[in-house]
Amino acid sequence: MTIGKLVTSGTFTLDGGTWDVDNNVWLIGDDSEVVVIDAAHDAAGIQEAVGGRRLKAIVCTHAHNDHINAAGALADATGAPILLHPADAVLWEMVYGTDRGYEPLADGDLIEVAGTALRVLHTPGHAPGAVCLYARDLGAVFTGDTLFSGGPGATGRSYSSFDTIIDSIRDRLLGLPPGTVVHTGHGDSTSIGAELPDLEKWITRGH
Repeated sequence: MTIGKLVTSGTFTLDGGTWDVDNNVWLIGDDSEVVVIDAAHDAAGIQEAVGGRRLKAIVCTHAHNDHINAAGALADATGAPILLHPADAVLWEMVYGTDRGYEPLADGDLIEVAGTALRVLHTPGHAPGAVCLYARDLGAVFTGDTLFSGGPGATGRSYSSFDTIIDSIRDRLLGLPPGTVVHTGHGDSTSIGAELPDLEKWITRGH
């Protein structure tokens, strides 16, 4: 079982603005099968990273365009299902309209790959349908844009809420074992133990 990382580059667009971004695409699996978390920007590059393995699922931590804009092409090329929490339907439809569907994720769902389970944790705030994926056996959690090295994801745009993301991080993430590695949607990984002491600082800064 391995955790692979591919960094792809493109743009994030919301509320009339566009920004250049680098995204982390995570691949969890073994030599025969793999799950992709957040198919961003470069479907061909992600497919190359998958290689000859069976792609079991394309999991979206949320539906901001920079996290899903390669999901459709990757699904078409591989036949893999796209998984997304339906609370992010409004964001999904900004990219794909209503013609392309996805399989709904729910809090507590288990996604099995190569003998390991990824547990879905619904963590709204950055987006209404934001989820994190906790792999207890790997000592890792994949947080998308909910938690970064240095604090919570951005909440200054449509469909986001600072108070909600703080609740999600406090109630769903910071209770995980301190040694849990936090693999983020952008930038460097961190750990639960490294971020836990700063919760009150984030709250003060955010308000």
